[in-house]
Amino acid sequence: MSYDDVAYDELYCSESNTRLTFLTNLMQEALAGYSYTLVHEGWLELLYNNRMLTLQKGDLMIYSPGVQIKIVNGSRNYCSICLMIDEQAALEIPSVRNVVHTAYQPIAELGRPVIHLDEQQAAHFWQHMHEIIRYQQSSHRYLRESLRTLFTQFVLDLMDAMEQNIGPGQVSERTTERFVAFMRLLTTHFIEHHDIGFYAEKLHITTIHLSRIVRQMTGRTVIDYINQMLLMEASWLLQTTDLSIAAIAESLHFSDQSSFGRFFTRMRGISPKAYRMEK
Repeated sequence: MSYDDVAYDELYCSESNTRLTFLTNLMQEALAGYSYTLVHEGWLELLYNNRMLTLQKGDLMIYSPGVQIKIVNGSRNYCSICLMIDEQAALEIPSVRNVVHTAYQPIAELGRPVIHLDEQQAAHFWQHMHEIIRYQQSSHRYLRESLRTLFTQFVLDLMDAMEQNIGPGQVSERTTERFVAFMRLLTTHFIEHHDIGFYAEKLHITTIHLSRIVRQMTGRTVIDYINQMLLMEASWLLQTTDLSIAAIAESLHFSDQSSFGRFFTRMRGISPKAYRMEK
């Protein structure tokens, strides 16, 4: 793998239309990262964690790892630009706290992962995201560092826009720090550890305290996060490998194939075998 390939694997930006956006429904298992979608024209309807959202011109939606999304409908003139960053890369860069802040503040404050930008703000972000596209297409010798720097500036600008639009966040720095620590643990250990107790013990807090932190930051539960990460991994293995269902169940540390089958069917509404046959 070349140096440029590493950079593209970490961060990517592209314009999208209705047809391309519907492909999100087919690649949901690959969305193991944060994404920021700015609507330039038209509208889009989608289910976000089983909640209907309508995005319109000037809306900026933030997707965070482990959330189920499904595109339902869109106008013919829908046009957007989407910036995506790999979850692990986002948790490694120095501005990780700012990434978490921008990803979860709208949910914590507004109950939805969307903020509406005024015309000037939207134009600024549109231009900034196109600058990222320009760098992607270049042969810059320091492409990875350049893209990370542009992403960091994007996040700082977004924090500023959030404070103008919805005010300063009410979540304490300590709560944010612990949530970041939980997310780092989760991405490393979700396959082996499906119980909240493991993560609480690693963070040296009670399960009740950890549950309260995650609920305050995201409106979701710790188990929601664990289950969604497991579902994404299971779906990816079923779609992209020839491993038997029993082998997948074992690799994901389920007690047996039957318990894995019940989990997958409950989460996705279809059995592992039927899901695999759809590919």
